[in-house]
Amino acid sequence: MAGPLKGIKVVDLSRILAGPWATQVLADFGAHVIKVERPRVGDDTRHWGPPYLNDENQSKDQDAAYFLAANRGKQSITIDFTQAEGQEIIRALVKDADLLVENYKVGGLKKYGLDYESLKKVNPRLIYCAITGFGQTGPNKNKAGYDAVIQGMGGLMSITGESDDQPGGGPQKVGVAVADLMTGMYAVSAICAALFQRERTGIGEYIDLALFDTQVGWLANQNMNFLVGGETPTRQGTAHPNIAPYQALKAKDGYFMLAVGNDRQFERFCQIVGLAHIVSLEQYATNKARVNNRQSLIKLIEERLQTQTAASWIEALERVQVPCSPINTIAQVFDEPQVKARDLLFNLPHAKGKSVPQVANPVKFSQNPIEYQTAPPTLGQDTDGILQSLGFDKNAIADLKNKGVC
Repeated sequence: MAGPLKGIKVVDLSRILAGPWATQVLADFGAHVIKVERPRVGDDTRHWGPPYLNDENQSKDQDAAYFLAANRGKQSITIDFTQAEGQEIIRALVKDADLLVENYKVGGLKKYGLDYESLKKVNPRLIYCAITGFGQTGPNKNKAGYDAVIQGMGGLMSITGESDDQPGGGPQKVGVAVADLMTGMYAVSAICAALFQRERTGIGEYIDLALFDTQVGWLANQNMNFLVGGETPTRQGTAHPNIAPYQALKAKDGYFMLAVGNDRQFERFCQIVGLAHIVSLEQYATNKARVNNRQSLIKLIEERLQTQTAASWIEALERVQVPCSPINTIAQVFDEPQVKARDLLFNLPHAKGKSVPQVANPVKFSQNPIEYQTAPPTLGQDTDGILQSLGFDKNAIADLKNKGVC
């Protein structure tokens, strides 16, 4: 197996999205990821459909598209660690592991002896990443943290969607579970930092990572707009709070995205759309002025844009290097020549005999390129092999299965 994390062993006790997204990235980077799932049930997202793989009726299956999005490159072992024998199997896996990732409730694994304090006695070099909704401390630590709740409570929905005075105005959830996904990416960076630190100290690390903290943290410039400017950011649809014109604009046949980032681009834009005379006007001459006079500016611009199609405006603006784009559906995204040129879509053979479409990791290493090894596993696909590697013979494995441990 190639990749910069070749040789790193990960025991993955996480499910749903934040943890599995992190461990899928680690698998992409070459780590050996063992996904621990509940016998007969598995990760909840195996059932979050339709659509499902290999199910023409889209009625019931253990391979929902949702699961297939976040679990490639992993092995699946089923273990009931509420039973003592299951706990021993986890400890055996951890003994030579580099990392354990879990997203159970605060203190949820302590009663099974699978918390960090217990497992670091088994393996002092273990890096243990605990992902929760609100972290290990604070008044909300015991609350469940679902992405939609985090988007609401963490401020994202207050700045997403059209303003209340516009048609369709009101708070909107982002179309994918961004709090989960960003937490997964923060987990990857924290884990890599902990691995680097361990090279110097020889000692493992405990990582306390919360979806809520992540959501608050990555509001970025919107946080600073409030903390520095003192005004609470509001929903502005597709408009940028600090730049104008920078939003979706309506042409003759529909919308396209315009992203004017500086005064030079604004001047070239105005020349193309027949508004060269407004460039020197005080109310539009600088970005600050354009932001303050956004409403009148957008009205002028959209009056001009109604004369041609979105595609024609995009073609003309791209010629003078003014950033803009179509607003693609996901189907149109995968038809983009750039997607094909960057090999962002590929297929992996699945254990059920069908190819599974996958979207590539965007990272491209020059020395250790990513090699995608396996499709997301079927439930318990690797249980026997992993148990055998731990020293269990066929009779012992059969006994564990009979007891419902695996």
